[in-house]
Amino acid sequence: MAAPPYRPDCSRLGRICVLLGALWEIQAEQIRYSVPEELDKGSYVGNIAKDLGLEPRELSERGVRIISRGRTHLFALNPRSGSLVTAGKIDREELCERSPKCVVSLEILLEDKVKIFGVEVEIIDVNDNAPNFGIEQREIKVAENENPGTRFPLPEAFDPDVGVNSLQGYQLSSNVHFSLDVQSGVDGIKYPELVLELALDREEEAVHHLLLTAFDGGDLVRSGTVEIHVTLVDTNDNAPVFTQPEYHVNVPENVPVGYWLLTVKATDPDEGANGEVTYSFRKVSDKMSQLFQLNSLTGDITIVGDLDYEDSGFYDIDVEAHDGPGLRARSKVLVTVLDVNDNAPEVTVTSLTSSIQETSSPGTVIALFNVHDSDSGENGFVTCSILDNLPFTLEKTYGNYHRLSTQRTLDREEVSEYNITVTSTDHGTPPLSTETHISLHVADINDNPPTFPHASYSAYIPENNPRGASILSMSAQDPDSIENARVTYSLAEDTLHGMPLSFYVSINSDTGVLYALCSFDYEQVRDLQLLVTASDSGDPPLSSNVSLSIFVLDQNDNSPEILYPALPTDGSIGVELAPRSAEPGYLVTKVVAVDRDSGQNAWLSYRLLKASEPGLFMVGLHTGEVRTARALLDRDALKQSLVVAVQDHGQPPLSATVTLTVAVAESIPEVLADLSSLKPSAYADDSSLTLYLVVAVATVSCVFLAFVIVLLVLRLRRWHTSRQLQAVGVGLAGVPASHFVGMDGVRAFLQTYSQEVSLRADSRESHVIFPQPNYADTLLSQESCGKSEPLLITQDLLETKGDPGSHQVSQSCHTKT
Repeated sequence: MAAPPYRPDCSRLGRICVLLGALWEIQAEQIRYSVPEELDKGSYVGNIAKDLGLEPRELSERGVRIISRGRTHLFALNPRSGSLVTAGKIDREELCERSPKCVVSLEILLEDKVKIFGVEVEIIDVNDNAPNFGIEQREIKVAENENPGTRFPLPEAFDPDVGVNSLQGYQLSSNVHFSLDVQSGVDGIKYPELVLELALDREEEAVHHLLLTAFDGGDLVRSGTVEIHVTLVDTNDNAPVFTQPEYHVNVPENVPVGYWLLTVKATDPDEGANGEVTYSFRKVSDKMSQLFQLNSLTGDITIVGDLDYEDSGFYDIDVEAHDGPGLRARSKVLVTVLDVNDNAPEVTVTSLTSSIQETSSPGTVIALFNVHDSDSGENGFVTCSILDNLPFTLEKTYGNYHRLSTQRTLDREEVSEYNITVTSTDHGTPPLSTETHISLHVADINDNPPTFPHASYSAYIPENNPRGASILSMSAQDPDSIENARVTYSLAEDTLHGMPLSFYVSINSDTGVLYALCSFDYEQVRDLQLLVTASDSGDPPLSSNVSLSIFVLDQNDNSPEILYPALPTDGSIGVELAPRSAEPGYLVTKVVAVDRDSGQNAWLSYRLLKASEPGLFMVGLHTGEVRTARALLDRDALKQSLVVAVQDHGQPPLSATVTLTVAVAESIPEVLADLSSLKPSAYADDSSLTLYLVVAVATVSCVFLAFVIVLLVLRLRRWHTSRQLQAVGVGLAGVPASHFVGMDGVRAFLQTYSQEVSLRADSRESHVIFPQPNYADTLLSQESCGKSEPLLITQDLLETKGDPGSHQVSQSCHTKT
């Protein structure tokens, strides 16, 4: 689209306003302006905000800025007006020398869109330079016999302006002998020549003083002058002649200082001083004089400075040869500088992101940079690349701009920081490259929950542990960072035996160490099933669970407990019967005990700790069965006292003891009679009571015998069944009850196995226990069924035997039918 023309300040520029104006247009993101040179700082160039489709205030809001490579900023942005203005006075001649068109390129960056707009500003020449001859006077020696029409080269003026403001012509002061003729070369340069119009006479006038004026074509015409002194000499009718009208030479840009370039040669057929030729440069600039040197005597041209193809690839040198009298000849030396790959690519980063979140979508721009190589051709063609194993892509955007962006979503836990090396390589021989290092930090987000190294955990703690004891240390790892990786631990809410788990254990939320809050009892709590939760501190937090099983290890903290014979609670003493006719190995009774512990802590062994008649009885080590070790003799006492110890296998072992009283007699009445005869006289006052007791016991015995007879008759009807049940009883005889049932079951079994009859007289008590038939007897072996019934006798009766400290013992058995 076309924009209104630029309107310069005519009050300052005068008639220049008629010729100059700023023109601009936008084509494919390219904006063009034009502006005269030598404008003051801040002069209007163009409305860049309007051309970008923005309001002036949006320039700073959207990060609009000028970027230019390797050159002093010539322009600036006015954020208030949205205009592109000059940053200072611009000298076109310094910037572009004599180039017909002077264009300055710059780029405008929209930071928010990461978009580049190219801007070209043409610098319009103004007539600010006058033609200059470089010298104040020139002496020309002319032979007095020169023929009219002879031409003499005059010094040329140089005007750095271009176009109509450049050199337009010459004028010569009035003189009858000479006129001015201006020749135009193929390069368009005007060469003034002095033409002899009339013959000269040295004697009449030896020196002619002329004034040569050069003028340009600006509105305000500028001019320069040089004095021409024409000195007449004797005849020198031959001017030097160059061997070539033009000399062409190619030279690499990297030749060293002092390098011989070529030799120009001019000849003069005259003799003596008229034939001595000297050489010099004509119209050479200061820059060129710093690069080339001409030997005035030999014509050798050497390099005295560093050539740079990127600065200038071609030099046009005018060479002049003159003889002694001053005749001159001109020639050109055309030097072509060959490009050498001596410049590595230059990289300018214009936009850079140093940190990116790991969840950023693919295609996120990380860096925008410009690549430039000052060489030409293949030497200046640059290719950019990065390592193939990086998750990034490089693409060329506008001009020499390249964009580095992500190829996929990044994972900080995989790589937290990337050191990206962008290699820019030209296609020269050998190729040169430049490496640009970009560091990119991947910012963490909470995308990983804590994880435990094991699927489940098991821990063991001995019972009776001290409160606050450490049970287990658990640790979960979170691959995230900082707060996202800070893990805290907790226990899931649950109950055990009606109590919350927090009553039993707790966990340190920071370290994951599990502590016992109470002292565990294996007999009450054998294991705990927990759920441990590990949570991070991210937003939102992530967590994971793991199961934990805590097993309580048994300790030997319970002594064996005697279940049979049980201690009566009414002060009576149990008595076991052993007939005097018993053979060795006769089963007298069986001690039954249990241990609340487990494992070897509950393995029990039995031994006879003390006996009133050593060697008469023995106790089974593992069964607890009390048997006769030998046959009973008449001399053996009626009352035998045995102390049986029950010991477990814990460390240290614990034990319990029980005292058994065994009455050696054939029947209960015999026991009663023997015991009555043993009563001391001190109990004579209680004879009536004893009589009643004996009568009561005899009565009960008779009733029992009658009951047994009736029971035998009834059992005969089921003889076959009773034999089977009897066989079962025989198979299970001698096995401890604790092998089948628990301690409470053994107690219930023993209570149902016996029947207790209590006889009371005044304040003294006696108990007689008779066995009840039971086909499920697992406590006594079949052998015990043939022995006499056990008897519980009062403590008073036993005191006649002198053993008042004996404990009550009971045994039950069923009668064989």
